[in-house]
Amino acid sequence: MAAYYQLKQREHLQDGSVISHYQCHIHCQGAWNPNEQHMAPAGGILAHELARFNPRPELRIGRIGYDILGLIPFGEFSIETKVIRGGKTIELLESTMVAHGRACIVARAWRMQTQDTQHIAGLEDGFVAPPEQLPLWEGMKCWPGGYIQSITARADASRRAGCGVVWLNTQVEMVEGENTLDFVRLMGMVDTANGVVPRVEPGQGWAFPNLDLQIHLYREPQGQWLGLEATQQYGSDGIGLTSSILHDQLGPFGRSEQILTLRAM
Repeated sequence: MAAYYQLKQREHLQDGSVISHYQCHIHCQGAWNPNEQHMAPAGGILAHELARFNPRPELRIGRIGYDILGLIPFGEFSIETKVIRGGKTIELLESTMVAHGRACIVARAWRMQTQDTQHIAGLEDGFVAPPEQLPLWEGMKCWPGGYIQSITARADASRRAGCGVVWLNTQVEMVEGENTLDFVRLMGMVDTANGVVPRVEPGQGWAFPNLDLQIHLYREPQGQWLGLEATQQYGSDGIGLTSSILHDQLGPFGRSEQILTLRAM
């Protein structure tokens, strides 16, 4: 079975932190640069480390915030995960990806206590057409790189530059020889939102890489398909924003935001 990463070694340190050492496979290759990782699977492998770190059944991850500190090198890297704020009902974890001696992504996740709130539950985010009702979409193929080749897309006919609904799926496992949690599989595709409704097509003189990825989850996602109800907006002074309502096949489960630096090529 194809995988994005191979686990080489895992170290458990005396202070309780864990360091995992990984090797990239071609499926995590980026779209902006063939010598970097795509942020989508990089976000997925960090989510994998956060999810497996000292799991507590009474808590679940309600938010992950990723800060991208620079180019994410393709090749070997490590991830150190630790608790930076412990607690009975909330807990803050931090995972740092390091490659070539430099931190390239810092991810912080809030674990939050779960309880039965069915009697007050309510959503304002609406439902969208499920993937099985939409045609296959080849629009992502305008992007290069191994990651883009690893995903299948379906799009609503109303999708346009700047706004639309696109569903994504991948059969590639996150880590070689390991089953991928639904949570990890879906978190490993969220960053793709920045490329599903671009206001400027790749190769037309502009780049719009994101510097962060913020994901808020009001429900734990399930299944194999990630729906992105995405909007991309460009300001007039070189900064943009991609915002998405996140869906699985049961309905909406959260939102994501990505701040963009707009750069003339």
